[in-house]
Amino acid sequence: MDQQIKEIKVKDLVLWTENPRDPIISTAKDQDVVDRAISDPYAKWELNKLAKEMGDYYDYSELPIVVFKEGKPIVYDGNRRVVLAKIKLGYVKGDGLSVILPNVPELLPCNVCSEDIALKSIYRKHVQLRNTWQPLERDIFASKYLGEDKSTFLRFDESTGGFITEHPELNQGFVRKEILTDSILSRMGFELEGDKLKTRHSDEEVWTLLNDIYQKVKNKQITTRVNRGNPLLVLDQRSKEIIESNKQKSFHFYDPPVKKDETAKVNAPMALSQRKTPITRKTKQVFFGEKLILKSGDVNNLYSDILSLYNYVDSNTKAFSPKIFAIFRMSLRLLCETAAADCGYTGKKAIDEYIEQFYPLAKKNLTKDVKTFLNEQNILQETLPQLFHTGAHNYQSSISAEKAMGISIILGAMLKESHGKE
Repeated sequence: MDQQIKEIKVKDLVLWTENPRDPIISTAKDQDVVDRAISDPYAKWELNKLAKEMGDYYDYSELPIVVFKEGKPIVYDGNRRVVLAKIKLGYVKGDGLSVILPNVPELLPCNVCSEDIALKSIYRKHVQLRNTWQPLERDIFASKYLGEDKSTFLRFDESTGGFITEHPELNQGFVRKEILTDSILSRMGFELEGDKLKTRHSDEEVWTLLNDIYQKVKNKQITTRVNRGNPLLVLDQRSKEIIESNKQKSFHFYDPPVKKDETAKVNAPMALSQRKTPITRKTKQVFFGEKLILKSGDVNNLYSDILSLYNYVDSNTKAFSPKIFAIFRMSLRLLCETAAADCGYTGKKAIDEYIEQFYPLAKKNLTKDVKTFLNEQNILQETLPQLFHTGAHNYQSSISAEKAMGISIILGAMLKESHGKE
């Protein structure tokens, strides 16, 4: 049997857990796959959109591709349509969908074929004809099912614990072809040996460099039209200094941070069998990290004013442009300067000296998640003075909401040490 059109009960169809769109743990049940598709953390399923496009009736224009394995009909292609069908007929719960589902019969015509034909058909459809998959998905599929060698892009993702997976803005063709390449990684002080990443840098410096690349792509400082060909030119000065100062250091294997074990939670993003579990989604951060109880005086008054302004902006986002965060950056610098003066520091180095005294104390009390967030934003003891100065003088580079949030958190932690109410 090469291919046959057969009618199969929707109830009997089994959703593919290794769907390259968004694979999860192989022992997941249909309901688990549906729950994952509805939560859709990486916007890969878009069930509401598909249901609206289909309208009142189930779309027969493309048949599900089905492979029988151990007597079970596994849906290799067409999982989104089969998910809608199973929800409509009540075989799984569809809590969270906010659209009227198309009518669907109990029996669906399916293209039943061998696994080899199914895989070739899927690749032709999603890669060669329509290009509906992102680069990382294509590389995973080609490696796992078509026997191709793993690309540098895929090996980089695996060896960093899913850095591309966790930062989908990096999952673009030009990033694969022009940024995360062997030559660019080599110039940054990295090299791949098999499936392991080697580096000249410390773990903290690795995070600084990777996050810098991510921020430049995310903020469109590197695009298909901007700064192509030499992405290293637009890196932060701190990143350039790291690369330059470590040029003569020997390589060592990089071990990505240990992530929370999500294997028991089938809703967690799970790579194909060889891949690591991506990290948990971050919760929303609080400005200044928490509500501070400070000694009365100018520092407390200024802190309270900035927090009140932030809370107002946060609850009225439509009334402000993203550039409002430049104002917060200036305000945070003023608050730090005021705190430094109150501690007896004066002159051009007042902020630097304040940070030197209180940053180490503040860092000890931060949670692991907050430390990771600060590392991702490149907010370190050595970079923080420049970030305060930049926030006051460089308007364009001061509008990052994440950067302002991170600076507020570490400043809040330092204020607790220097001005906390005993």
